[in-house]
Amino acid sequence: MTNEVPDKSKRQFLTTALTVVGAVGTGYLAVPFLSQMQPSAKAMAAGAPVEVDISKIEPGQLIRVAWRGKPVWILYRTPEVLEILANDTAKLADPNSNESEQPEYSSNPMRSIKPEIFIAVGLCTHLGCSPTFRPEIAPNDLGKNWKGGFFCPCHGSGFDLAGRVYKSVPAPTNLVIPPHRYITDSLIIIGDESSEANA
Repeated sequence: MTNEVPDKSKRQFLTTALTVVGAVGTGYLAVPFLSQMQPSAKAMAAGAPVEVDISKIEPGQLIRVAWRGKPVWILYRTPEVLEILANDTAKLADPNSNESEQPEYSSNPMRSIKPEIFIAVGLCTHLGCSPTFRPEIAPNDLGKNWKGGFFCPCHGSGFDLAGRVYKSVPAPTNLVIPPHRYITDSLIIIGDESSEANA
């Protein structure tokens, strides 16, 4: 019987080779697993800022865009509407928007950067229904005191054309103003409020 001395270099090589193969195999398994935990391109795009060209909006016109899966309204208010908004505040629950969600730059009676351009998330603050745009004055179904605004058909909440909620309706607060800024006079980016070009 002979005493053979084990070849340590061969054992070291096999150990190193198996470690490398195991690490590579673990990497191949981990990459798909970890990548599926990342948000999809569609999900990332849904939360991305949205650029909107407002150059073709006419006075009195409302356009709708989608941002983060929510409708966002952009309304070009007329001088007549601005006058009504400035003077007709007695029936509003929060005319100065003290209790409502909005960026600092829209903390004013018109709730906007530029008085004539109003931007709001088009969802009622009661249960999230989408109110209808009712710009007409004193329609039969809304009564002689209606000065134009947004009416929620789900539970009857009403908002003026600055998104301020009327008293004694189910909605607890004014419509939400999304973060936004002007890139140029006619190009708005919704979902981004970095300070540059906000004028």
